[in-house]
Amino acid sequence: MPSGYLMRPARPDDEDPVAAMIHARAAWMDARGLDGWRDWADAAERLAAQVGDPSVPVWALIRTADDRVAGITSVYTDTPSWGWTDAERAESAVFLATTVTDPALRGDRPGHRIAAWALDHAARNGQTWVRRGCFGTGLLRYYRDVQGWTLIRTVQRHGKPTHLLARRTEQRVDADS
Repeated sequence: MPSGYLMRPARPDDEDPVAAMIHARAAWMDARGLDGWRDWADAAERLAAQVGDPSVPVWALIRTADDRVAGITSVYTDTPSWGWTDAERAESAVFLATTVTDPALRGDRPGHRIAAWALDHAARNGQTWVRRGCFGTGLLRYYRDVQGWTLIRTVQRHGKPTHLLARRTEQRVDADS
């Protein structure tokens, strides 16, 4: 990952900055008329509390100049059973969940930085795939068209179409493990 950012396991002292970042993301989405903003706003404190929970593998993207939380993602070593076939689940993979980035830092492409790190981190740990799911066609287009993920299928989850995506892992020069 180019200098200026690093990925590290989230810590309990990240909880307040993570909650503020999630609220900022929700407000940014609301201001643009994007669906799902209320879900983020309602879940901000619950999701932020996960950074201190050792059973939830939350990683934080940190801007090193000021130690600011620029984004988070949870990296699970098991692909969830919903939406994925037994054959897919038998392949080595990590699953990214609850990826959120600070909209004020979007010019630094924190979502791209997290994805690049995840692809590299998984490759260096012997995984073949990185998988993720998302709600909404806007996020699907971003992951597919900008970040290069492949749409595997769309399933219903929590009463909403959920897009399941994957990328083969790759060791990257621009990622810091």
